[in-house]
Amino acid sequence: MTNAIALSPVVDAEWVFRRYESVRDRLPTLPEGTPATTRSRDLSTLFDAYDVFVLDGFGVLNVGEAAIPDAVKRIGEMRAAGRRVIVLTNAATNPPAGTLDKYHRLGFDFTADEIVSSRDVTMAAMARFPAATRWGVTAHGPASMVGLPANAFALGEDDAKYDEADAFILLSGGAWDGALHAHLVAALKRQPRPVLVANPDLVAPREDGLSIEPGYWAHDLMDATGVAAEFFGKPFGNAFDAVIERLGPDAPPPHRMAMVGDTLHTDILGGRAAGFGTILITDHGIFAGQEVDPYIDASGIVPHHIVETT
Repeated sequence: MTNAIALSPVVDAEWVFRRYESVRDRLPTLPEGTPATTRSRDLSTLFDAYDVFVLDGFGVLNVGEAAIPDAVKRIGEMRAAGRRVIVLTNAATNPPAGTLDKYHRLGFDFTADEIVSSRDVTMAAMARFPAATRWGVTAHGPASMVGLPANAFALGEDDAKYDEADAFILLSGGAWDGALHAHLVAALKRQPRPVLVANPDLVAPREDGLSIEPGYWAHDLMDATGVAAEFFGKPFGNAFDAVIERLGPDAPPPHRMAMVGDTLHTDILGGRAAGFGTILITDHGIFAGQEVDPYIDASGIVPHHIVETT
């Protein structure tokens, strides 16, 4: 959290909300109409309303490296009720095998084909670039580079590496800070190049607070350089298209699928823009300990359902 402390004296729900609102013109547009929101304790009351539950990770299944109480049980209940489950996460640091291993360590029984990450969506988009493209990556250790092209390299303090890159991927915020970010800003001012954002989130809930994620750095980069970064993951349509593709020919119509998340500007906005039902979890993520209604009213991002916990 050292980078978060340096960036703002209080990284809390109010700070996050104001920053999301300040970049609202870069996010998807809400569809017309306002849902009549229902409220309940947990997801079990909504099993009959949807055929597929699309679950965010942080704030819905886990907080940091701890599973949310009863989340493992709730997934079992969904399966017993005949509902399909997909995890749609903006966590992009780990390759697919690492993400699957994490959920298994937490007690979840997800299979590889039930997890769609913004990293997956980003890597699919990378395929449209020439094979020789040299990718400069905001990485978090060697494991985060697994599965990336051989000509991808982690960015550090060496300015020459920034100038060597043909394009950049904002993959992880774990080891990124203001000093490293200044190198990237300077490099893009010297020579604008494509920037792919593999995690559009501004923050993620951890055991000790909110961590700064690549989406924060991406919007700061756009403000500082005018470079139009390209986002992959919630709330953008490419993430929801990937879910429908993963479900295959048996995918139900969007209104029979529910996006479950803890964030208005990613999970709920993205889900509504995609035509999904939307369920806001309030007790474990960004709004933990907060009254959520003022934020809903101020943003106009109204979920179909509000539940306290998974």
